[in-house]
Amino acid sequence: MSIDDTDRRILRQMLAEPGLATADLAERAGVTAATCWRRIEKLRANGILKGEEAIIDWRALGWEVEVSLRFTLDKSNPRAFDEFLEAARAVPECTEIQTFLGRVDVRLHVIARDMAHWQEIYRRQILALPHVAESDALMLVSTLKDSGGLPL
Repeated sequence: MSIDDTDRRILRQMLAEPGLATADLAERAGVTAATCWRRIEKLRANGILKGEEAIIDWRALGWEVEVSLRFTLDKSNPRAFDEFLEAARAVPECTEIQTFLGRVDVRLHVIARDMAHWQEIYRRQILALPHVAESDALMLVSTLKDSGGLPL
C-alpha cells in the first residue's frame, strides 16, 4: 500500500506525540476528525500501524543497568536456535530478543536494578543459556538517540 501526504502528516504527528486524542491529531495534521479516524483505520488494516504501546522508562522504576548481550551459537545441534530462544524468553529481565544473519546470531537486551542484580542474572541465567559458542556484553552508558520514526 502506498501512503499520501495526508497519511504522512498523520503518522508524523503520531510519532511526535503518540498519546494525542484523534481530534487533536486531526487538528495538527490539518484534517477533520472523521478523516483522521478513517485514515488511521486504513493504516491499521493495511498493517502500517501495528498498534500502540506504552514506553516505560525503566530507570524511573529503579532499573539502573542495561546490557546488550550478543551471542554466536554452536549450531552443530539443529535445535540450537530454538532451545536458546526458549531459554532466553524465560529470563524475566530480558526485554528484547533479536536474531541476525552474520557472525552474531542473537542479541538480548537485559535490564537489572543494580550491578549486584546484574551479576546475579548473569551468573544464574545468562551463563546457563544453551548452545553458546561465543558471547559479548555491552553495558549501556547513555542513549543519545532513540527514535522509531523515519523521515515521513
